[in-house]
Amino acid sequence: MKAVVSVMGVDRTGIIAKVSGCLYKHSVNILDINQTIMQNIFTMVMLVEFSKDSKDYNLVMNELDKISKEIGVEIRMQNEDIFNSMHRI
Repeated sequence: MKAVVSVMGVDRTGIIAKVSGCLYKHSVNILDINQTIMQNIFTMVMLVEFSKDSKDYNLVMNELDKISKEIGVEIRMQNEDIFNSMHRI
């Protein structure tokens, strides 16, 4: 299963390390990543892939929520199919 992870907030050291570390811990593969900083606002969007036998989606989502609060950024994760359906014209 694929998912879209988006991160936004005031730039600070360690954002990418925290988010990618959580994904690594649960064997979630980062397929594509786009990151930029605009006037001290950090934005990142990742396309990630969970292994077929992974049951960790909710666990990863909960851990990303904790990281979000810990480092003061907004982190969202959506199943790729839901993301695509919501953004289809």
